[in-house]
Amino acid sequence: MSTEMLDPAQSVSPQDTPSRMKGPRVIRRGSRAHTAMVVAGAVAAVLIILWGSQLDPFNQGQLTRVAIFAIAIAGLNIASGYIGLLSVGHSAFFGLGAYTTGVLVVKYEWDPLATIPAALVVCFVVGLLVGLPALRIRGLYLAMVTLAFGVAFPEIVAHFDDLTGGAEGMTIRRQQLRPPEWSGFTLGERSVWLYWLCVVMLLLVMLVLHNLVRGRYGMAMIAIRENEIAASSSGINIAVMKTTAFGVSGAVTGVAGSLFAMYIGSLFAEGSFTLLAGITLLIGLVIGGEATRSGPLLGALAVVFVPYYTADLGQGQSSAVLFAVVLIFVIFVAPSGIVGGLTKAVRKVVVVTPAIPRKPEGARKQ
Repeated sequence: MSTEMLDPAQSVSPQDTPSRMKGPRVIRRGSRAHTAMVVAGAVAAVLIILWGSQLDPFNQGQLTRVAIFAIAIAGLNIASGYIGLLSVGHSAFFGLGAYTTGVLVVKYEWDPLATIPAALVVCFVVGLLVGLPALRIRGLYLAMVTLAFGVAFPEIVAHFDDLTGGAEGMTIRRQQLRPPEWSGFTLGERSVWLYWLCVVMLLLVMLVLHNLVRGRYGMAMIAIRENEIAASSSGINIAVMKTTAFGVSGAVTGVAGSLFAMYIGSLFAEGSFTLLAGITLLIGLVIGGEATRSGPLLGALAVVFVPYYTADLGQGQSSAVLFAVVLIFVIFVAPSGIVGGLTKAVRKVVVVTPAIPRKPEGARKQ
């Protein structure tokens, strides 16, 4: 039996009946139809972003939170989605990024924008250290290590109360979060400035991760997740890949924490960066779709808006129960996440195949 891959468009013979010929439309990457789809998606995204910039402060703030959580979940996606290192303690990286910004702005009067790279570097280094146990353990045992990291973070913040404010928290004064002059926004337009800042950062993170997972580094991460022994025999340095992946994962989530500190202004480790926050990020990743590029965005929409709308249906414990029921329903309907469910539905209508590689110039002359 031949194992040659056939083009779906070429596999249809003239003798096929109309019912057999009916199927999804095949579109090649790089074709006019594919380019038109990409342009239409880009235009729709731009229109949605512009629409969000015109909303009232409350609803605009909700979209800002979506962008922040999408960045945080994208960071978790690197460790838990692409390379398979289960982490339930990413709330600690989220909090570490937030407190890095808070301390630098309040104690050392840094510009808030300048604290984002600092939070990235700090969380990257800590991520490398937390990722070291992944060299010897994995699965639930690694999850327990990250769980301990997440549980210990509020206690560490409380221990350094002179720097972090401890249990009383840390408040960043409104004046210290003034938009930079070059942005053209005033202090009264801080919510609009934060919206655009978070949207731009989200787009940058998605672009970097898109190129990362499509390159050799991304292929190596997926190879480790699928079969660690086979990946090692192929020449992939498992130790370097795992530790750097955890470092990059923590760095991206730390950037989200830095933006969260600018957004909320008041930091309380016992309120915003507990283990529940880590579980929320994990739920967002599962709902959106692990190891997918747009899954973190859809997961962030779910963890921000589902609690908001279920709170209108019930108060207190009933709201939490409704939230859980909705999440279970989404996971039951789309076990591979929203992106997986949508991809499966779209492939019944349209299938995008790789572009045909061009022949070398020498081969054309022959």
